[in-house]
Amino acid sequence: MPEGDWRLLREQALPGAEAMAYDEAAARTAATGGPRTVRLYRWRPSTLSLGYRQSAESVDWAACERAGVDVIRRNTGGGGIYHDTYGDVSYSVIAPADEVPGDLLETYELFCEPLFDAFDALGVDARFVAEEHAAVHEPACYLRALHPAHDIVAGDGRKLSGNAQYRRKDAVIQHGSITFRSEPERHLDCFAADDVTPADFDGRVTSLLEQNPDLTRADVVAALEDALAEWAGAEEGEWTEAERDFAEERADEKYRSEAWTRRRDDPTS
Repeated sequence: MPEGDWRLLREQALPGAEAMAYDEAAARTAATGGPRTVRLYRWRPSTLSLGYRQSAESVDWAACERAGVDVIRRNTGGGGIYHDTYGDVSYSVIAPADEVPGDLLETYELFCEPLFDAFDALGVDARFVAEEHAAVHEPACYLRALHPAHDIVAGDGRKLSGNAQYRRKDAVIQHGSITFRSEPERHLDCFAADDVTPADFDGRVTSLLEQNPDLTRADVVAALEDALAEWAGAEEGEWTEAERDFAEERADEKYRSEAWTRRRDDPTS
């Protein structure tokens, strides 16, 4: 079990800007002596999250607007991810930097332990991909090259979950996307390039529902919350008023700004 006092924040539906701002709020809390955090969240409305270095030109902005899909930029690397409100389940693990292994691979292995516990409980055979696989489509995170450090595959070896870390001097944030139900058309429609088909997507990506058709989304959320809480020895908690205020301000100033989303220019730095 990891060090320190931990809290579990049960699944919360949030716009993309707030989802990312609350990660920063939790990191600030952990770095200043407060509880470490494990949390689940869902994206409402459905959101395309861009990787830190991703070009805004890779996005079909008009298609996203027509579909009612928000677009935000993450602090973590990788490609863009379409987070469907129903089909995606997302999590974060946030702790002080001095309590986390310095080795990146060790940290991924540690922080992903509860994910594998949950997948086992759900009857899904999941594991880190054993070897690298070439990219299918660079702008889309789920279609980028698979890496054994942070890409989780299931069944016949297709990608189920992508995970990423943002390491500040005082705290580490790991967050990830887990595919409950795959939406290849909606996912691909978010990107400007049209050289990838839904069949190409299905050839690389699987879902919990494909692996176990008897699952409900509620089953998945409950299994993940239980596994995260047991792994961390966490008590159920809630956001403080100070964290809510910080997250609302950070969401408006940074994650909703054109400067950050389109140009990677952080107005809060």
